[in-house]
Amino acid sequence: MYRKYYIPIASIFILALSLAYIEFFMDDIKVIVQLKNSWEMAVPHQEVPQGLTSLKARDCGMCHVQHYEEWQKSTHANAWTDKQFQAELKKESSPFMCINCHIPLQNQQEYIIKGLEDGDIYKPVKEKNPHFDAELQLEGITCVSCHVRDNKIIGPTGTTLAPHAVKKDTEHLSEKLCISCHNATAVVTPTLACSFQTGDEWKAGPFYKQKNCISCHMPETHRSIVAGMPERKSRFHSFPASGIPKSPTHHPERLESLTFTLSPNKKTYATKDSLIFTLELINANAGHRVPTGNPERFIITEMVLKDKKGNIISQKQERIGEHWEWHPIVKKISDNNLNPGESRKYTFNEKPLAKGSYTIHFSVSKHRLTPESAKYNKLGADYPLSFVAWEQTYDFEVK
Repeated sequence: MYRKYYIPIASIFILALSLAYIEFFMDDIKVIVQLKNSWEMAVPHQEVPQGLTSLKARDCGMCHVQHYEEWQKSTHANAWTDKQFQAELKKESSPFMCINCHIPLQNQQEYIIKGLEDGDIYKPVKEKNPHFDAELQLEGITCVSCHVRDNKIIGPTGTTLAPHAVKKDTEHLSEKLCISCHNATAVVTPTLACSFQTGDEWKAGPFYKQKNCISCHMPETHRSIVAGMPERKSRFHSFPASGIPKSPTHHPERLESLTFTLSPNKKTYATKDSLIFTLELINANAGHRVPTGNPERFIITEMVLKDKKGNIISQKQERIGEHWEWHPIVKKISDNNLNPGESRKYTFNEKPLAKGSYTIHFSVSKHRLTPESAKYNKLGADYPLSFVAWEQTYDFEVK
C-alpha cells in the first residue's frame, strides 16, 4: 500500500522562488584574494612619531636643512608629480599597484586596498583612507618613506641627542630598501610588464658585496646633521639617477657611470688617407647596467662630419638600450645595455676627403623616452626628454 502525500501549490511556489533567489545571488558571489606581493602593498599607516610636528619633509627640513635642500632637487621628490608618471597613471591599462613605489606610505594614498576581487588587479577592493594626506602625497618618495616605520624614526646611529626618539636599524636603511622598488619585475598581464631589474643587475655584477646602491647614490660626507651640532659621518640625499631632469627648472646631472675615450688625435691628413675615428664608451663606475631602470631609457652616440661651411658630409648614430614589443603579448625583443665594466667601441670610417678644413663632432646623449612617446603622453614641449652627457669637437685639415 502506498500513501499519498500532498504538497500545497503555495508551498511549491515559495520553494521555486527561494531557489531562484539563491541562484540570483550565487551569480554575485565574489572571491576576495588577499594581497601577497610586496609591490601590491603600501607601507602601513604611520602616526606622527613623538617629537615631530608632522610627517612632511618641510618640517624635517626645519632642522635637517641640507638634507631637505638636497632631497628637493632629487627625482624622489618628483616621483608623484612627474608628468610622465601621471600620464601613465591615467591610462586604463595602469593597475592600482604602480603608485606603491611612487607614494609608498598609506598616509599618501587616497584609498586603502583590502584585496583583489577574484584576484583581478583591475578590480581592487578599496575603501576611503580616513588618514589620507593630500599634501604629503605631493612629496612622492619623501623623508618618512625611508625613515619612519612602526611610528618610529629610523636612523643609522640611534643618536640620543635628537629631540625625538631614533631607532637604529642599519638593516632597514640598506640597499634592501632601495631594491624593494628598484627591482620590481613581473608580467602583470599579457600586455603589461613591470621591468626594473637594477637590483638583479647589481647582484650579478662585480660590485656585489663591495659597493651598493648607497655607496654611489648617497655618497658619504662629513658634516653637521643639524646646525650647531658636532660634525659626523653623513650622506648626501640628492640621489643622483638617470641624469635627465624632471622639469625645465632642474639642471641635468653628469653621467658618472660612463667614461669616454676618443682616438686618434691627428690634426692633419693627406687626401689619400681614409679617416678613422673611434669613440669608446666604458661602463666604468656603475654596479648595474647602463641604462638601467625604466626600459624606455636609451643612449644615443652621434658622430657628425662637417666641412668649413658647416655642411654635413656624413653622420652616424648608434643606440644603446632595449626594444620591447607590447602587443599582442609583451616581450623584450633586444637589449644591448652596457654591463658593469663593459666597453663599447664605435668607429667612424670616412673615405678620403678633398683638401680643406673639417670638423667632426662627437656627442653622447641620455634619453628618457622617444619624442613619439612623449607626444602620445601629451607631455608638452617643455618636458625634458634628454641631456647631453658628453661631447667633443675635433678640427682637422686635409692637405
